[in-house]
Amino acid sequence: MRFEDRPISGVGDLISFLRADSAQYGGPLWYRGQAEAHWPLEPKLMRRSDPPSESHLLNRFKQSAAYLLPARPQHEFDWLFLMQHHGVQTRLLDWSESPLVALYFAVAEENRNDAALWVLAPCELNKMAGFKPEWEYEIPSFEDESLGSYTTGKLAAERRSSLQPMAAIAVRNSPRINAQQGVFTISHRENIRLDSIPSELGSGHVWRFVVPGPSKEAIRRDLSIAGISKFQLFPELASISVD
Repeated sequence: MRFEDRPISGVGDLISFLRADSAQYGGPLWYRGQAEAHWPLEPKLMRRSDPPSESHLLNRFKQSAAYLLPARPQHEFDWLFLMQHHGVQTRLLDWSESPLVALYFAVAEENRNDAALWVLAPCELNKMAGFKPEWEYEIPSFEDESLGSYTTGKLAAERRSSLQPMAAIAVRNSPRINAQQGVFTISHRENIRLDSIPSELGSGHVWRFVVPGPSKEAIRRDLSIAGISKFQLFPELASISVD
């Protein structure tokens, strides 16, 4: 299963292509919109040449955030989700189970630069990480023991191993992640970009639709007609527009 990069100039183009892709691949697909087509698939923490320790970032976040939270997160990954939600650098990369949600993020910026809508086959990615599912299209949750080696604590305690990125589902415990149908990939120790995994390991796990800059405005209008708006994806007071 391999798909080439393809241009899309409207929502109809995307649906037509995805219909054809789904006919070839029966597993789940995840989507990620990026404002610039040339941006690679790498988490914020991995984009820096000399990234800070994630355990340091986590400890400082806990120090300042604990008294603001109605309930203290029970699992280390729950803290990472909170950090990601509030713009702190982590090893997580956001994806959506909805192609239209991802397309919104691809075209939201009002410029004429080409954007990208990435498509991920999470089960194929996890095969490369050595995950052995009980059934063909199973995707682990972050509470699964197969993700234990990806915790911040394990990385700090054991500094030698290096694993492939994995895809996992998280509890949708906030209005934003629920509205955006959010799911995640998580990197391990090294910055192994999802779009540059060596070809001998790759199994058609990721591909891309390119959105030409001049098509963005029309796509934004189409998404608005379809009910995909800032307030729908960010159901918060700050998203209410009075224009």
